[in-house]
Amino acid sequence: MTLNRRHALGLLAGAVATGMSRGAAGATVQGVERHGISAFGDLAYPVGFRHFRYVNPDAPKGGFYSEIVSSRGYNGSFLTFNSLNGYILKGEGAFGMELTFATLMTPSGDEPDAMYGLAARAVRISDDGLVYEFLLRPEARFHDGNPLTAHDVVWSLTTLKDKGHPIISQMLRDMAEAAVGDEHTVTVRFKPKRARDVPLFVAGLPIFSRAYYAKRPFDESTLDIPLGSGAYKVSKFEVGRFIEFERVKDWWGADLPVTRGQNNFDVIRYEYYRDRDVGFEGFTAGNYLFREEFTSRTWATRYDFPAFKEGRVKRRVIPDETPSGAQGWFINTRRPQFRDRRVREALIDAFDFEWTNKNLMYGSYQRTQSIFENSPMKAVGRPDAAELALLEPFRGKVPDEVFGEPYVPPVTDGSGHDRRWLLRASQLLDEAGVGLKSGRRVLADGTPLSIEFLIDEPTFKPHHLTYIKNLAVIGIAATLRIVDPVQYRARVDEFDFDITVERMSFSSTPGDSLRAYFSSAAAATKGSYNLAGIADPAIDALIEAAIAARTRPELIAACRALDRVFRAGRYWIPHWYKASHWIAYWDVFGFPDAQPRYFRGIPATWWFDPAKAGTLERKG
Repeated sequence: MTLNRRHALGLLAGAVATGMSRGAAGATVQGVERHGISAFGDLAYPVGFRHFRYVNPDAPKGGFYSEIVSSRGYNGSFLTFNSLNGYILKGEGAFGMELTFATLMTPSGDEPDAMYGLAARAVRISDDGLVYEFLLRPEARFHDGNPLTAHDVVWSLTTLKDKGHPIISQMLRDMAEAAVGDEHTVTVRFKPKRARDVPLFVAGLPIFSRAYYAKRPFDESTLDIPLGSGAYKVSKFEVGRFIEFERVKDWWGADLPVTRGQNNFDVIRYEYYRDRDVGFEGFTAGNYLFREEFTSRTWATRYDFPAFKEGRVKRRVIPDETPSGAQGWFINTRRPQFRDRRVREALIDAFDFEWTNKNLMYGSYQRTQSIFENSPMKAVGRPDAAELALLEPFRGKVPDEVFGEPYVPPVTDGSGHDRRWLLRASQLLDEAGVGLKSGRRVLADGTPLSIEFLIDEPTFKPHHLTYIKNLAVIGIAATLRIVDPVQYRARVDEFDFDITVERMSFSSTPGDSLRAYFSSAAAATKGSYNLAGIADPAIDALIEAAIAARTRPELIAACRALDRVFRAGRYWIPHWYKASHWIAYWDVFGFPDAQPRYFRGIPATWWFDPAKAGTLERKG
């Protein structure tokens, strides 16, 4: 089925005739109600669908689920938390707070970017795509029983744009206005040439209670449990140790098509550990029940504990069909010693991935080359006609390699000190005017070239130390500093580092999020994801081209062109990836046969199986 046909079918399936209305600033909104939206208008599920394909609609409710924290939100940390406000810059927000808040719409795991109605039963869209009118469900309620109204939605969107985390504020820059039509109608007006995914971002933001925050400042770190309207609410927590959510038994949204067969656990708990090895020991003891494994040494050597041998703990490898993300050492080009591209390339040449993968990671990974790894958006070969059309205006302003084969990091002999690439790194430093003096590299002004690697937990220590040895061979003095999570977050938000590890990942339909990682504006915004400080007019223009793409082929061409220019800039030392999830869990769960294509679906679609659980007791 072609994209054009899907586009037409999606629009027809999502439309029912209604009256005309008038949106913000007098814009006329189409008299068509849509049950879902997507970047290019295509929807897999028709009006009246009963549930998503990848759920068990009859999944039993009850029991508990627990896991170690394995991701973080806007201001979160993997290792600790000290705030229940995860949507501002201040503090370290607790993981899972999104469970407590309803959103206008919610994504489908079957589709790259489609969203269907949650608090909004439908949406009308103006002909020019600049006005969205969300029609709220009258049954939507906050946990205190008060109705969720258009006033709450408008207050939430406006407050997040004005006082939310800088990444949220930046993503909302194309939202011109949110206005109340009536108690159940919210009109959102977007700026001309708005980013393609901004309406999707708006539809997925949390809805806060205006009345609750009338007595409290929104932009303060706090341990007060917020008033929500989602499927769960915070029940108990210990700062830096765990947070627990309990299912709202009479939740208004429990039997909607987008939630049926989901939110099955009575209790969801997230555990924090400051040390990964200690965290693993906690899993073997049953202190939590699910973990996604990110450490190849642990996956390869440590699943030999009694519960695993007895079959009470299971392991699975789940294919990951989404872009695999881009992890690496990001080089802070705001620092004068890293402004020369040749210096940054020398740093790439000094890292022996092949040795590291074999000796530290059991050969489990492939080398990352692209910011869009494991996706059609990765640049390969020479640019095609569509890419060249986007790149030609920058000929002479970007490296010539952009118009040929894309840059790939070197492949070493795996010895740990490949003389060929270390010599190449030394030559690049010489060409950049970073000469040797008494065995140390010095900048043109005589300042020694030194590097401090900044991390917040010791897992990556072996990887750093072997790399630091190679840097010493070419005359660069490098050190590793491990700081506590709070200090780490503060330093990274202030861009107070030389090089640090970070992982970026994009959806299959990236848009405005590209600005947060790569734009000149983000480079100057504290707390942004643009850790490298990229401020390149060519990259800015290609981001806008990706955002403006009207078809998926146009989007792919723009992302490939962007990938070429980014890789030519040598802004990072690429790490590694694998196109799968390693998961382990105590055998107390049930789960559907079908897996959503675009996310794990855990814990959303799983359920607790009392027959399997037997006498297992919840810890903590």
